[in-house]
Amino acid sequence: MISQLFILSSKGDSLIYKDSSVRGEAGSDVINVFYEKVMALPGDQPPVVMNHGDLHFVHVRQGGLYWVATTTADSSPFSLIEFLNRLASLVKDYCGALTEKAVQMNFALIYELLDEVVDYGYVQSMSSDVLKNFIQTEAVSPRPFSLFQLSNVGLFGAETQQSKVAPSSAASRPIQSSREQGGKSEIFVDVIERMSVVIGSNGVLMKADVEGEIKVKCYMPNCSEMRIGLNEEFSIGKSQLRADNFQ
Repeated sequence: MISQLFILSSKGDSLIYKDSSVRGEAGSDVINVFYEKVMALPGDQPPVVMNHGDLHFVHVRQGGLYWVATTTADSSPFSLIEFLNRLASLVKDYCGALTEKAVQMNFALIYELLDEVVDYGYVQSMSSDVLKNFIQTEAVSPRPFSLFQLSNVGLFGAETQQSKVAPSSAASRPIQSSREQGGKSEIFVDVIERMSVVIGSNGVLMKADVEGEIKVKCYMPNCSEMRIGLNEEFSIGKSQLRADNFQ
């Protein structure tokens, strides 16, 4: 049974962390304990299995990252090593690479994979053919820098909306042919969100704002009426028009 799973960078930064134990018996400081043990060992090849009291660390190095599993039970270390190697291969299949940047850019996808692969500490199916039926998050591939992409760079190097928003599958579907053949009336709605978060040096959330827009392409005949239900805290424009006043 696996208590915790985490992926660390070569500098010990936590990239992915998942607590699979029911009671959290392993504690929250296992990452620091593991990295301190690794750094205290001579040489560049620490032992694959290390102990800290009743807690056992099993890890492999893939892509310059530490892939670590902890357990308090008498689990077979060879089974955990095989699991970590297959997990690294699975992440590489989905993300395209095993690098720190790839893991950071696809953290949501990796957490979704872990939710399907490990259930309360027990390993489930790790077949890509099976998991593709459940994984909904699409992988994000890092792109090399190009001077031709400077048009998408905004203030202070932030990417503009055009570079961040990927066209949805619905918006890219051909609609002209269906209209010419008298197909069904269609309407496409894209909800684009941008989140701004300010976190203090102590890790406390100080401010969180969500901004965005709703884009609608309507091919309904005769100007059909459409109603959209919005949250009461939703505000529109600089006038701060509330959603309950929006029609």
